[in-house]
Amino acid sequence: MTRHAVAVSTTFRQLDRRKQNRIFSAALTEFAERGYRGASINAIVEKVGMAKGSIFNYFSHKEGLFLFVFQRALEKVKEHLRRVQETTAGDDLFTRIEKTLLDGVAFIQANPRIFRVYLHVHYESGLKARRELIKSVRRSSVRFLSDLLITARERGEVPSDLDVPRAAFVIDSILERFLQAYGVAHLDAGLGLFRAPEDEVRAWAGVVVSLLRNGLEGTGRP
Repeated sequence: MTRHAVAVSTTFRQLDRRKQNRIFSAALTEFAERGYRGASINAIVEKVGMAKGSIFNYFSHKEGLFLFVFQRALEKVKEHLRRVQETTAGDDLFTRIEKTLLDGVAFIQANPRIFRVYLHVHYESGLKARRELIKSVRRSSVRFLSDLLITARERGEVPSDLDVPRAAFVIDSILERFLQAYGVAHLDAGLGLFRAPEDEVRAWAGVVVSLLRNGLEGTGRP
């Protein structure tokens, strides 16, 4: 995932999958509610019903546990993106981008704890691996969007001279801000996107994609 290896002991890997999931769920809840710095190992082990010493047998330190939680959460995001990529394969680029936006909102609704952990990583200092974690998320997103753009270029939906890496960066920036504005009250500039009902979210997504279409259907170079 990053240059900060996730140190998970053999003992943890040998645990029953259900117990692994209970530890993950309890840690995810604690980190989502309190952030990395405020999270309590005592609260996590109490929720799971295990001795505090056991958690340090499984993970070398608090950051190791957080990295494990983040990596699992990121895998869920990647799995979600793979499904979006597969289910929209027959659509044109702009329909795929619009569906990606709407599915992103649906993911936030279905996985609020993962979204809150991501926000903590984004806005909270004190975690040594913070930059690498953010970079890993953005790299996954840009790679996903680059694949969409390359396919669109091959189909003739965008100019053959489109600068794919930079176009993917711009689209990623827009989608990221859109999703954060939906989930964080002060980021929508008071325009009504925060926790908007489904019909309004769809209207927003339509406008954003229309603007992208107007830009991408032009020349690929400045």
